[in-house]
Amino acid sequence: MHIHVLGAGAGGGFPQWNCNCHNCDGFRRGTIKARSRTQSSICVSGDGVNWVLFNASPDVLKQVQEFAPLQPGRALRDTGIVGIVLIDAQIDHTTGLLMLREGQVKREIYATQMVRNDLTSGNPLFNILGHYCGVNWHEAPIDGSSFEIPGAANLKFSSVALKSKAPPYSPHRYDSHDGDTIGVLIEDTKTGKKLFYAPGLGEIEAHLPALMRQADCIMVDGTFWTDTEMIDLGLMDKTARDIGHIPQSGKGGMMEVLAAYPDARRVLIHINNTNPILNEESVERHLLEGAGIEVSFDGMDIHL
Repeated sequence: MHIHVLGAGAGGGFPQWNCNCHNCDGFRRGTIKARSRTQSSICVSGDGVNWVLFNASPDVLKQVQEFAPLQPGRALRDTGIVGIVLIDAQIDHTTGLLMLREGQVKREIYATQMVRNDLTSGNPLFNILGHYCGVNWHEAPIDGSSFEIPGAANLKFSSVALKSKAPPYSPHRYDSHDGDTIGVLIEDTKTGKKLFYAPGLGEIEAHLPALMRQADCIMVDGTFWTDTEMIDLGLMDKTARDIGHIPQSGKGGMMEVLAAYPDARRVLIHINNTNPILNEESVERHLLEGAGIEVSFDGMDIHL
């Protein structure tokens, strides 16, 4: 299985266009050692030719242009993408669908019923795409059941509901439903290797450790370093957990969670522009590295 990180940043990317925090200002001035990041998305292939896209970020065109296997190579109008899995209905994970509107072939999209509802009501992207390429929606399970994606050779997917938040535009923003967010276990059926992918993770629920124990690579939510990161900066009055993200530090934080899986490759994704781990010379980054936890970056390749 080949996993390619198209984008490793949270909403807004890094540096964020309107942000002057220590990280964004330091990056622009060249006073910190850091890499720019587009908004989070990965693609996965079992044969190196046919790819499944996870989320379609607003930066998807740039991401495709920088990864040749997704580009047209077999016909006049073509792509290496055989299916798109939406983890949730958030703006930074779905807006890119509008950038993929050209052509006569319907987009094969795998998403939960709750995500489909949000993308046909509060933010009617599916309706809009109906006037262009169109959408073939396939329901992604939320109970751990497995499914396959035609054309995605040697790959099997199992998805589970995660506790998180529906998008701000969702009719049930303050009334969470199973299926607002999912995590996915991806298996290479030839090698038996597995990836657990959950860029939005608000709580380690009872059904998750069993999935994470199976994984050879765990790629999970790396949004914030502390629970009060945005409050401390005066940017928000809610904690990381309030908006559906487990911070890396502190009791019950992601570092503590991932310490239980020392044999897996452990990678953080969906990293907010304010997170000090973006500074490769920061104390926080060194703490992660010392714990054997990696920070993903645009263009990162993982082979299982």
